[in-house]
Amino acid sequence: MTLALDVRHSQSAFTLAAKLEAGRGVLALFGASGSGKTTLINIVAGLIKPTEGQVSLDGLSLTDTRAGIHVPAHRRRMGYVFQDGLLFPHLNVQQNLTYGRWFATGRASADNHFAQVVALLGLDMLLGRAPKTLSGGEKQRVAIGRALLSSPRLLIMDEPLAALDQPRKDEILPYLERLRDESQVPIVYVSHSAVEVARLASQVAILDAGRLTAFGPVSEVLQHAELLPLGERGEASSVIEAVVSDAAAGHGIALVRSAGNTWQIPAVGLANGNKLRLRVRGRDVMIALSPPKDISALNSLPGRITEIRAAGLGATDVALDCAGDRLVARLTPVSVERLKLAVGQVVHAVVKAVAFDRS
Repeated sequence: MTLALDVRHSQSAFTLAAKLEAGRGVLALFGASGSGKTTLINIVAGLIKPTEGQVSLDGLSLTDTRAGIHVPAHRRRMGYVFQDGLLFPHLNVQQNLTYGRWFATGRASADNHFAQVVALLGLDMLLGRAPKTLSGGEKQRVAIGRALLSSPRLLIMDEPLAALDQPRKDEILPYLERLRDESQVPIVYVSHSAVEVARLASQVAILDAGRLTAFGPVSEVLQHAELLPLGERGEASSVIEAVVSDAAAGHGIALVRSAGNTWQIPAVGLANGNKLRLRVRGRDVMIALSPPKDISALNSLPGRITEIRAAGLGATDVALDCAGDRLVARLTPVSVERLKLAVGQVVHAVVKAVAFDRS
């Protein structure tokens, strides 16, 4: 899937301008409230016709203001999941799900597709229940299932976790990860949470006051604090893809293998062969000039400094290449000066096992 857009849209005093081309996987639109995220996905969905520009999906032109093309929303075959699932209150879960079939093309394997979606989202025990009896996380899973059963070419999710408390977010995030990994449907995911973006996204586009300020792989963009929304600039982080190589290394620790390193992390809930996405915040990475001894941190690995940049908030971010794993360490300027850190220097990155967010 290739989603390509180059649009400009003006509404009252607000102007949105964005140009990008995203491949298969999850594209996250990341930014503060009012940055233009929802306006942009509504342009993609066909709910808003931009002032000028083009939108195409897999080479098919959906909007082209110069050519006079604007495919109506109902003909774009896009599933849309809102912040509130907007389930039909007079229908039970199964009836809400099957409603999506009315928009599907080719219904010969509809029963099989229904069973797959129910299994993917863990909905089998909910089918006979009314929406008013569901938790917030359950409602969102049903809304996602209904959108998937419409056989969309693209799934759009507009901050689907924004209205949920943390326990409900923790409940639904694993289902979203399964959706990303097991479904063939590409996703555009709107969020203002760095945690959600790090866990789910393949690529991320950052919007600020209607401008596209950054776009690229999630592992690269999230390292740059200066690109993140103001409220998230303390969350500059590294994202590492890894596989569990030894889930029972001893003392509750698992060994996981990434591009060029073996990491030690808590073994809770892990099994050999599990694929993980690890996120480590810059503030949880320390730097030593030589291999550290007699410390509690379990992860110490050599790396070459690739960049030193001011991060604001009285901090400096030091980017490292550790045998293919890219890390960022957030330090004070006095630490950078005291250690005489410089680009090209080989140092040791130190990370506590409990510092990783994992999925």
